[in-house]
Amino acid sequence: MEHRKTYIRHTLPQADREIILEGPVPPSHLATLRMHPDLDAFRRPEEQLEALIEIAGLPEGRIIIARDQEVIIGYVTFHYPDEMERWSQGNMPDLIELGAIEVSNEYRSRRIGSSLIRTAFEDGQMEKYIVFTTEYYWHWDLKSSGLSVWDYRKMMERLMQTVDMVWYATDDPEICSHPANCLMVRIGKDVPLESKEQFDQIRFQQRFMY
Repeated sequence: MEHRKTYIRHTLPQADREIILEGPVPPSHLATLRMHPDLDAFRRPEEQLEALIEIAGLPEGRIIIARDQEVIIGYVTFHYPDEMERWSQGNMPDLIELGAIEVSNEYRSRRIGSSLIRTAFEDGQMEKYIVFTTEYYWHWDLKSSGLSVWDYRKMMERLMQTVDMVWYATDDPEICSHPANCLMVRIGKDVPLESKEQFDQIRFQQRFMY
């Protein structure tokens, strides 16, 4: 499958600075930047930058970043599901995971997260894909945000709804392990019926759930 990537760049004027939103960015560009020290939700910032560079080099990989000059202050990743997860079953070429989204504490509440996601979907780039994200409460920054697990869940749902991702049912054991976890999905307008049916078979694998 050919993965069309259209580079898009926006400027977000702030009171004292300008934030650049851009992507999908190539590995060579990412290698010239550095991560904000607060971006440590998944691993140390330096290690996470290496992971972003690796994802950007994948045929299907997409990294959208927000940066303050040469410092990455937020990012969102898109890539094929991990081969250890059920979502990789069937090797669907048009099933893409929104794997991670993170914004530095210092820059939150500025609509950067929603702007990152909207940028990724501009110019119809995602209309051939089923894009999904698995939201697990143990990845959420409950401490810094001061939100309860349910308020954080609502915040993540609103964030994903900016690109029309909606809640989908599944019998995936990890998602079902806690009621705050959820599966959010957007099916592009150019996705064929057979892909939709195959995704449904992946979502539900225990017969009693039908």
